[in-house]
Amino acid sequence: MRTLSVLLLSAGLVLAQSNRLTPQEAADGWILLFDGETTFGWTAEGDAVWKVADGALVADGSAAGWLRTNSEFADFVLKADFRTAADGNSGIFLRSARRGAPHETGYELQIFDHQPAGFHTGSLVNHLKAKKPVQIKDNQWMSYEVEVQGNHFLVKLDGERVLYGRDNKSRVGHIGLQINKDKPVQFRNLKLRPLGLQPLFNGKNLKGWQEVDAPKPKEKPVWTVTNGMIHVEKGPGQLESERAFQDFILQLDIRTNPQGPDHHPNSGVFFRGLPKTFWSGYEAQIRNEYKNNDRAQPHDFGTGGLYHHQPARRVVPNDGEFFTMTVLARGRHLATWVNGYPTADWEDTRPEGTNARKEAVTLPGVFSLQAHDPTTNLDFKNIRVAEMPKAN
Repeated sequence: MRTLSVLLLSAGLVLAQSNRLTPQEAADGWILLFDGETTFGWTAEGDAVWKVADGALVADGSAAGWLRTNSEFADFVLKADFRTAADGNSGIFLRSARRGAPHETGYELQIFDHQPAGFHTGSLVNHLKAKKPVQIKDNQWMSYEVEVQGNHFLVKLDGERVLYGRDNKSRVGHIGLQINKDKPVQFRNLKLRPLGLQPLFNGKNLKGWQEVDAPKPKEKPVWTVTNGMIHVEKGPGQLESERAFQDFILQLDIRTNPQGPDHHPNSGVFFRGLPKTFWSGYEAQIRNEYKNNDRAQPHDFGTGGLYHHQPARRVVPNDGEFFTMTVLARGRHLATWVNGYPTADWEDTRPEGTNARKEAVTLPGVFSLQAHDPTTNLDFKNIRVAEMPKAN
């Protein structure tokens, strides 16, 4: 009985870990594309109906289509588990466009053993063939790990390297899941780590950044660098990047330092802002406060919320602890993750302009770290960003 109990406990732990990141994965910049419970962050294309069942994205094969991420990605490592029958026919799309056939606008990572031209499971259909045939395990979970950087592609299946090659067709686009009629398939553990991020903060001083004061502030913020961190107290004001960015993935580590049991520091990360303009651009909120003891009820949009536009789905972090925030901007689409959990996903459909409070801002702009008020006390470190290329 003891052996059976241990096995059941181990199985339960494995199930509990599906669609979750470890603390180390979150600190390393991994994000969840699928939260294990909803289709948040995804859009179905075609006639197929997708649902979540037992922690997996499922399509029953009654119709064909694909499910795509709302966000676009350029360089990344992608992990994905899939399960289908031995004669299953599916695929994972990489860098595909929203419109058009996804295997033509981007790449299809094959899940099919019987492709007539030899682009079997592990291949990029019509581009790069897997080095040897790989058999789909009948109705068993299998795991892909795909590294896509520039024109380089590296594919591992169940930990074994099956493909390495180069192709120049597409440099940025959506990730998608394919369903063919009469070929049911399931996906889970969809995780992505952006590649190519470069530091915006050197960990030593504020080179590359400049202070911008609030109009007639009562108390200016104090920005210092210590132990590889940007520390700020007091305010209001902001610390602004000298460089401007348009389409990007930004990641940074943040710690809010409460000054009492009921104090939740209020701050934000602004992006696509106008240079030397106070609190300009979109704001990814920083406030670890929630209502009714329920993290799904953020106070004042909550950490990871897009201020004025979309509240965070859940307040993930705690005050006094470092957490990792990811911000993605690509055209009109904005998304955030906190410790890898998807917190906001929003398309700005307003007329274009320069005031993010009233208009969609798609032009390049600066980043700003916010000092909100005299009680501000925060630390920022590991600030890094990857610019996305222009459309294919």
